[in-house]
Amino acid sequence: MSDQIKIQVERREDFGKGASRQARRDGKIPAVVYGHGTDPVHLLLPTQETTLAVRNPNALLTLVRDGEEHLVLPKDIQRNFISQTVSHIDFIVVRKGEKVVVDVWVHVDGEAAPGTTFNLEEASVPVLAEATHLPENVTIDIEGREAGDHVYAKDVTVPAGTTIELEDDYVIATISETVEQDLGETEEETEEPATVGAKGGDDEAEKTED
Repeated sequence: MSDQIKIQVERREDFGKGASRQARRDGKIPAVVYGHGTDPVHLLLPTQETTLAVRNPNALLTLVRDGEEHLVLPKDIQRNFISQTVSHIDFIVVRKGEKVVVDVWVHVDGEAAPGTTFNLEEASVPVLAEATHLPENVTIDIEGREAGDHVYAKDVTVPAGTTIELEDDYVIATISETVEQDLGETEEETEEPATVGAKGGDDEAEKTED
């Protein structure tokens, strides 16, 4: 379940690409908070602390500014294409008791029947859950499943109070028969050593005799 993390933030006063680059050089991440009909609030967050916090993309954060606290969830995390460092975050305001839709990882239990191959079609799925009690994952059980079997959204196990936001017949995983590729036997073709120059040697001998 989600743990609330408190982060001290400051209001962002300067805008534009130059100001954003300067903020990152100063060890701060530009961010914007919106939701519940309020005007967007532009903030600066400490880079190291925030980066660690949002390793879980569904991290529930409490942003503290001037004594006020705002409960938020990351909505969009932008990262530098090369360094993969966090460059900007959009947060959405949430309230205790409110339900939100987030994507969570699919955890797989068990092993399919021998001679089969398991294929996870969806590594994550959308779920509706209480903002302050978001699950870390949902679970599917593939123990003993045979070739041709499908795991559907209706087969996913979710925590109490959580529902999966997919149609019941949506395919999450498939089980197929393992196909062994026959590469055939490779025969090494052995060739007799080339006798280049042998005939030439006879010719030379004939010339010498002449």
